[in-house]
Amino acid sequence: MKVSIRQISQATGFSPATVSNALNRKRGVNQTTSEKIIRAAEKLGYQQDKEVTKIKFVTYRKNGLIIDNSQIFPAMIEGVERQAKALGYETIFSHLNREASNFEYCLQEVLTDSSCVLILLGTEMLHEDYLPFHKFKGHMIILDGWDEDMSFDGILINNTDAACNAVEYLIKKGHREIGYLRGDYRIKGFQYREYGYHRALQRHGLSSPPDGIVTVGTQLESSYEGMRRYLEKNPKLPTAFFADNDVIALGVMKAMQEKGIEIPAQVSIVGFDDINFGTVSVPALTTIHVFKQEMGEVAVRRVLDHVRYSDSKIKMKIQVYTEFTERDSVRELL
Repeated sequence: MKVSIRQISQATGFSPATVSNALNRKRGVNQTTSEKIIRAAEKLGYQQDKEVTKIKFVTYRKNGLIIDNSQIFPAMIEGVERQAKALGYETIFSHLNREASNFEYCLQEVLTDSSCVLILLGTEMLHEDYLPFHKFKGHMIILDGWDEDMSFDGILINNTDAACNAVEYLIKKGHREIGYLRGDYRIKGFQYREYGYHRALQRHGLSSPPDGIVTVGTQLESSYEGMRRYLEKNPKLPTAFFADNDVIALGVMKAMQEKGIEIPAQVSIVGFDDINFGTVSVPALTTIHVFKQEMGEVAVRRVLDHVRYSDSKIKMKIQVYTEFTERDSVRELL
């Protein structure tokens, strides 16, 4: 229960006005009285409300396998900045690099700064990475990430539903052999997209084709190399693939085209994220559009709800829906 000024007044014998003036370091309270009140407040667990004027956006880089070459995170940051400015808040930035020698120092700086509300980019984070953030005393929200115990609010992409809808689209186009281009670093988003892939197949009594689940790297070069190695085995290709994201899809497309495989005449491909490169690839990539800036805006509004309504203890997992974007990388089978 939150300790009030009246409770401190009763414990110390000083008037509520004197207690308030002492806690706010106002003149008119002698030093001895002020020290007694502050010690009593600390003993009772009093936490003084501080006016928050800044939003700290923290990028958590675990290994860079997802965020280093992605185009979606600058758009999320832009959304955060734009919404924060509109609401009268300044945005400051912090970068946590798990592979850096000063990581622990930088982490402690973030965790001990309660002067800002915190928006944490959780794309690359797994369960163990969230554990230190339980110590953070301020208001925090996770953008594009979450933890199973839901100790934090999370703003998420509707990964499972979106992936399921993409596979449903392929089925409606006549595809029955639908493979899955699986990123080798299993972030939460990829895990839930995989659930959506299997859910859509099961609805229609289908299963993954033999050798149809292909694990590749999560960057353009590593996804290209992974598909090239896969193709060297001369597998029987499915008629279509769903990819964990556009970067994977584009690297795979390059490897296929070098091997003489025509897209979509021989193999259709659907990506996820709708990055700019997908609009200029040949063929242009059918994909799932993520409302990146809007996710940043929602994160700002939600974390500020905790500032405005400090009594709210409810945690929310908010899914931002996506939009299917049809281009040229999928063929309709007769």
